[in-house]
Amino acid sequence: MHSIIHYTSCPLCNSGKIHKALTAKDHTVSGELFDIWECDDCGARFTQDVPDADSIGRYYQSENYISHSNTKRGLINKVYHQVRKITLDQKKKLVQKVTRREKGKLLDIGAGTGLFVETMRKAGWDATGLEPDATARAKAKEMNIALDDTAALFQLQGGQFDAITMWHVLEHVHAIHDYLQHIRTILKHGGMLLIAVPNYTSADAKAYGEYWAAYDVPRHLYHFSPGSMQALFKKHRMHFIGTYPQWFDSYYVSLLSERYKTGKLGVIKGSLNGLRSNIAARGAATRCSSVIYVAERS
Repeated sequence: MHSIIHYTSCPLCNSGKIHKALTAKDHTVSGELFDIWECDDCGARFTQDVPDADSIGRYYQSENYISHSNTKRGLINKVYHQVRKITLDQKKKLVQKVTRREKGKLLDIGAGTGLFVETMRKAGWDATGLEPDATARAKAKEMNIALDDTAALFQLQGGQFDAITMWHVLEHVHAIHDYLQHIRTILKHGGMLLIAVPNYTSADAKAYGEYWAAYDVPRHLYHFSPGSMQALFKKHRMHFIGTYPQWFDSYYVSLLSERYKTGKLGVIKGSLNGLRSNIAARGAATRCSSVIYVAERS
């Protein structure tokens, strides 16, 4: 039996001032429709009537879910893999920049098939990866990248990591407050938390509305704005440091959104919408399609 979660208050700030914003379709697996609600206080959006943690697994069972499958079928997936090589190096450099360390101890939560963990290990970091999906862990193992189940997070001892990363993971986490509370505990004082999430206030999100691919219902439980992310850090006593752009995401998300909206690949139109989104975000990372947020344990 599948259980669903119906929210009567915002799951992030607990405000009762919530309203329905739109309805989006699961284009990846089920074809089902899900309502997305918005909080008037913190500005976050969330997927209403989502499957609970024990029931949501079937919504991840797709070869199209490329962070788990590594499939390179189709133009969009091929582009994704080419861009990923570049972004792995960018992420490594960002970790080194914000921690002010060439080497250190890092935890990557939601490691997928472990490529970022491997990147950091090659750079000399003591890097640990946690991944909930058994198929993804098995694929990592085939590449000689050892990952642990995410359940191991709460067995980790306090004050040991210089950096903790979550690349497009937080929006998937049911027990979001438990995670953030424990993450704060296991960071060293002065340790950095880097979280990348989609930004529903971006220009490409507004252009595509219900077809915006980064809503990705029901796998994405929450849909963040810059203000709601800062409120979340404050709630968990993390000192907000700043934001960094993920410029490539606008193109990838717009290409997928164009396909969802029209049923066609739409490379030119999707690419143009990605470019328009980046132009609109010029000079302000908080307007990007996806944003990396950095916070420090004080």
